[in-house]
Amino acid sequence: MKKDLCFPLPELQVSFALQLKEFRNLWLQDALLETIGKLEISTVDAELSEFVPKADLKTLASRGLRGELVFAVPSVLQANPRLLGYYRLLLGYSQKEFYGTGFGIASLKSMETSGKINSKSPVSIMKLCGALCNAASHLVQNLESTNLTLDLLDDLALLTVGPQMRGGVNNKLGQKGIKDVFAIIQEILSHAIINHTNEAIEIRNASGRDVWVEFAADPDIVIREELSEKNSRKILAIEVKSGTDVSNIHNRIGEAEKSHQKAKQEGYRECWTVVNVSKLDIAKAKTESPTTNTFYSLKSLLTRKGSEYEDFKQNIISMVGIASS
Repeated sequence: MKKDLCFPLPELQVSFALQLKEFRNLWLQDALLETIGKLEISTVDAELSEFVPKADLKTLASRGLRGELVFAVPSVLQANPRLLGYYRLLLGYSQKEFYGTGFGIASLKSMETSGKINSKSPVSIMKLCGALCNAASHLVQNLESTNLTLDLLDDLALLTVGPQMRGGVNNKLGQKGIKDVFAIIQEILSHAIINHTNEAIEIRNASGRDVWVEFAADPDIVIREELSEKNSRKILAIEVKSGTDVSNIHNRIGEAEKSHQKAKQEGYRECWTVVNVSKLDIAKAKTESPTTNTFYSLKSLLTRKGSEYEDFKQNIISMVGIASS
């Protein structure tokens, strides 16, 4: 029997499209052109003459391009500090690389992220522009002048935006996956809940003790039973890896293993890993995360039915020590 082709829904691209509008308004060519339209061009031209080799400006002018489309100058960044992001993207630097320890400008990250210049930064705007212009000069000198167009400059920035947007979307997907698993646990334990907040739920088990299910930084979700005011029995640590990229799942499982090793050192008895890929080689996954006692599929848990969900449900109920609803 023939099976119809069925591809996953392009949710990532939908998210990209929605984010791209924000990027254009804040950090891409649209934002730069809007800012330039509000400045005294004579001031910008004077600064370009100071910071940029004449040959580079001549190359751009031959293609009908103004210098500030490639070269950062103080008046532009002071008028709109977020445009530091435009020049970073144009030159192909990731946020992690650009604001990491290697470049020495971590104190200026607020320019891109919040539009504010850090007055206490040891790096002056003049020094920053000098370094950016040196890098941009290499770009101009190593491109065919006939290729220099507004579209090419926009494309170069977009090439850097792509991985950044993917990373942002993956982080959002990761947080959503954690919240989904937490919500499933909350539903399973709903009949025994005596208190809850956005970050934790409290239940009373059959022994009369309080059990807490909590969001945690590392691992993602923990369950512990209070034995006294200062002592608790650490029951379960859960890592949720919501990414759907099969090619990256083994790296993610390696990350889960590090979290579980930390959880074990803190006294957690059981460690679970929830993944979100269609197929997982369990034997290989167990070698990559030997601390994981059980692997669960996020997709299976979200159905709220089936053998895998029932196994998850019954294990949760048993571990916290309550009767089934």
